Amino acid sequence: MNTEPDTKDWTWVLHTPCAECGLTAGDVPPDEIGGRTLADLPRWQAVLSRVEARERPTPTTWSPTEYACHVRDVFLEFDGRVRLMLEQDDPVFTNWDQDEAAIADDYASQLPSEVSSQLVAAGTAFVTTLDSVPADSWDRTGLRDNGAAFTVSTLAQYFLHDVVHHLHDVRG
Repeated sequence: MNTEPDTKDWTWVLHTPCAECGLTAGDVPPDEIGGRTLADLPRWQAVLSRVEARERPTPTTWSPTEYACHVRDVFLEFDGRVRLMLEQDDPVFTNWDQDEAAIADDYASQLPSEVSSQLVAAGTAFVTTLDSVPADSWDRTGLRDNGAAFTVSTLAQYFLHDVVHHLHDVRG
């Protein structure tokens, strides 16, 4: 059974606490996001080492492995977006449909041990990109295809919410 597509605009997490995970992403200084991300990688590895990592808690809720596949792909997607913002003036990001990605990459059939190593590699690469952002580039801008505007700072903060929120989802 498939999950319901997520059509919410989550940009509100930049200025309002998330009622589910508690994070107000906009309160996190951008230069702390890399460290927080690295600190969460072992928590994801622990989630993926659980015997039930491939089991959905309900038929319409992703399994921990599916969530981890999504987070792995978020690392990759946001790494590309930050790089684009550093290389181009006001780029417009191509649409990334997370639900389409889950189907196309068959998240449900992936092996937790493989996802774990892929997630750590993608997360570490993204942190390397964040750590290389020059101090005068955090305010560079980019646009999501729906018109939502981000700076490198706010995009990194928005990204952090995704990682933290999904760890909350899987009780990591």
